[in-house]
Amino acid sequence: MQIYENDYILLTEDQSIVYIEVKKEGFSLKDFDTILQKYKRIKLASFAVLRTALSLGSDERVEIGSWLPPIEIEISKDCMKATMYINEDPSTIFHDEESMNRQIKEVAENVGIQFGIYSVSFETVMSEKSIIIAAGLPAKKGEDAKITYINIPEKKPQILEDGRADYLDMNFIYEIEKDAWLGEKIPAQPGIPGKNVLGEEIPAIDGEDIPLNFEVASVYEQEEDGKMVIRAIDSGVIDYTNGTFSIQKHLLVKNDVGLETGNLTFDGSITVKGSIMPGYSVVATGDIQIEGQEGVTGPKLIESTSGDVYIRGGIFGNGETVVRACGNIYVKHANDSTLKALKDIFIGSYAMGSDIKAQNIYVNEQQGKIIGGRAEATHSIHSAMSGNRLERKTELIIMIPDRIESAKLIKERREKIIKLEGEIADLDEKVFSLKPLLDHMNEAQRKTYDDIIEKINEKESEFKRLEVEMNEIAYQIKTMGDEMIHITKEAFPGTYIQIGKKSTTLNHTTCGKFKLENGEINV
Repeated sequence: MQIYENDYILLTEDQSIVYIEVKKEGFSLKDFDTILQKYKRIKLASFAVLRTALSLGSDERVEIGSWLPPIEIEISKDCMKATMYINEDPSTIFHDEESMNRQIKEVAENVGIQFGIYSVSFETVMSEKSIIIAAGLPAKKGEDAKITYINIPEKKPQILEDGRADYLDMNFIYEIEKDAWLGEKIPAQPGIPGKNVLGEEIPAIDGEDIPLNFEVASVYEQEEDGKMVIRAIDSGVIDYTNGTFSIQKHLLVKNDVGLETGNLTFDGSITVKGSIMPGYSVVATGDIQIEGQEGVTGPKLIESTSGDVYIRGGIFGNGETVVRACGNIYVKHANDSTLKALKDIFIGSYAMGSDIKAQNIYVNEQQGKIIGGRAEATHSIHSAMSGNRLERKTELIIMIPDRIESAKLIKERREKIIKLEGEIADLDEKVFSLKPLLDHMNEAQRKTYDDIIEKINEKESEFKRLEVEMNEIAYQIKTMGDEMIHITKEAFPGTYIQIGKKSTTLNHTTCGKFKLENGEINV
């Protein structure tokens, strides 16, 4: 087929290939460009070949490109879009809008398009060089699982308008009834499949599942109205440690711990409505709450091995009382006593002649006092005053952990945690297989089952304790360099300040934030 001819050149097409015959020299590339502008269906393969053919002026037929179809449709790599290109004057190939869309559809189907073909307007085709004429339907991702948990009041003293912490009113122990709702999950939803322009299905993407975190020994899960709901197996105290819900047993002592009760050791949380008499001890795996407004006088030991201790009144220790907590200690005041917490210690009024050790020590920054004794922290100590006008020796010490030793401790605890995880998983599997048989067990079989549950509880308590310790050590490493002793009003002479290996004893009254600056304490 002849495309174009003048005195210089002849352009022909044969099986969609464009050829040039040069009759005589003198036809430039610029002149040839006007031909390309008129005949949009010519697609040059190489300007170099064309330049050579024009300059040599040979009568031989030379291939210079291809002859494009009037309508060209290109499918994207992801097969989600098809674009139409018009290589001819639209008015010469289309007569009306209806027949135009019919032509476009035929061409689209010829290249394999089976889905998502659009109808286009005549005006659009006349005004645009490229037009999207088909689009696939993307797969729709299903909704992720949605989890809602019970709202547990935060365990901390209420802050009054004057800035003082009210240790007489704390949301400390949160009791729960048997079968009480603890949380629920709306399961992840399936996605909706899509389809590309070739008619091929695009697989659906399901929503992501999120697990409900709970302790199987004290919390059960069941389906209710299409939701997965977790509830308390028995009444007790709700605990949320390291992102996991559990229900601890709760022992309520309505009066004092003393001659009538003896020393108390309990696997769970303890609430004492009264006080603890001199020489008696209370030890629990969970939280311990002493609600007597007069506090305690001379008890031997108050210890929570995996929770917090809250003493509503305060402590008169007589040099004998020891309070220990795996978590925090909250107390109104501390006299001649020893307080040690793996996390923080909060003192509402004062600490006098006491040995206090924690990660952070907070004595009310408005009116609080540390007088005498030793306050040792790994991160910070806060108080309004330290020492007194009689220059009583008061030690404020920040111990900075050794990084290498801390990393070693973290590694040891992580290895123990991994081992415990495996042991707990094995025991959980045994419980799961035995649960359906509970109603048919004899006494010996039931004892075996109960022993397994007890082992799970013991190992989970150990697991939690190791996790808390590991997290606290990691926190100490992370916050190294931010160590501080903050005395907001008066640090009296006789106050001994130590941060890391640097120390000094104040010989004048001062206040402020004491830190290491350029390797020295900024006193």
